[in-house]
Amino acid sequence: MEQAPLIIAPSVLSSDFSRIAEEVKTIDESGAKWVHLDVMDGRFVPNITFGPKFIKDLRPCSPLVFDTHLMIMEPERYVELFAQSGSDYITVHSEATIHLHRTLQLIRSCGCKAGVAIVPSTPVVAIESVLDIVDQVLVMTVNPGFGGQQLIPSTLRKISELAQLREQEGYEYLINVDGGINVRTVKDVVACGTDAIVCGNAFFNAENRTSFVELMIELAREERNR
Repeated sequence: MEQAPLIIAPSVLSSDFSRIAEEVKTIDESGAKWVHLDVMDGRFVPNITFGPKFIKDLRPCSPLVFDTHLMIMEPERYVELFAQSGSDYITVHSEATIHLHRTLQLIRSCGCKAGVAIVPSTPVVAIESVLDIVDQVLVMTVNPGFGGQQLIPSTLRKISELAQLREQEGYEYLINVDGGINVRTVKDVVACGTDAIVCGNAFFNAENRTSFVELMIELAREERNR
């Protein structure tokens, strides 16, 4: 069976917030399937973005999957609010919550798909105990907090490790990759087993966003067919 096309998830962090509804509409029109929403609290990462109301106000603007990435400390305190805001996926960092298993169960009990994220310095072994209950693993290929960074090559090994574990254990999680993904690096992450990619600057700075999405999907297809 042919593998599903690469999922493109443009991150609104790189969009023009003064025109956010229009920016999200261009994601719909581009052929991308997900909208990535980076929530930052200024504690877990050195930046502050937006909260659940922002997502709730955006929800009527797009039928796409809302992929909410909580880069916040103690995310369990806010899971229900982000679920109520219209998130489809809620991803929390293993480094940000003591009771990771319980937090992932909470996400699922709220009717959302549960994701776990790891920063570049966190090994895959740190999340092996929850891989059987997650719908998505988000591998950060840059240090989170700001857009426009270059992919850290050593993080590619973790993508391969997660793909191997998934096959060995029969897990069904998606592998999503976030950080420095563009036309030059997409084949590298796809070769390791990536299912989805977060694109920020590469998408929003593209001369033609639809052409960009088409190119990324085609590059991924070429790599998988090698």
